[in-house]
Amino acid sequence: MTRNTLPLFTPEESVPLAAQHQINATLVPDEQRVGFWPQHFGSIPQWIILEPTIFTWMDRFCADYNGGIWNFYTLSNGGAFMAPEAENSESWSLFNTMNGNGGELSAKAAGIAVCLMAYSHHACRTECDAMTEHYYRLRDYALNHAECVAIMHIIG
Repeated sequence: MTRNTLPLFTPEESVPLAAQHQINATLVPDEQRVGFWPQHFGSIPQWIILEPTIFTWMDRFCADYNGGIWNFYTLSNGGAFMAPEAENSESWSLFNTMNGNGGELSAKAAGIAVCLMAYSHHACRTECDAMTEHYYRLRDYALNHAECVAIMHIIG
């Protein structure tokens, strides 16, 4: 692999291999939700439209989506995302008409998938490197998620 093809976030060589691949998600407490978007995305052009854009992607991919409460998460690699609040551990049925792929995902995995779509499109539209970095941070988390295959199937 050449230097030009390495991921944007290459861990230091001194970090043990197992620790390099472990990215943890932490639920943002209610009292910190108000600062979530400006704190993590405030330097990105048009960051204010990210949240409604994510809702739109969920509405596009999930026929049963009718709004609701979403949880915010931060990632130990500096990333952040949101996911619909889970009720009774129900799965969400998502279908991407752009690639013909569908699947049953947990609330968190559905949130990851629609955030990846929104982040990718926002990065392309704004040509903002910081938004591209957010996409890759979340993608790295998704690649080690238990529902990785389903997430990648939806967005692929």
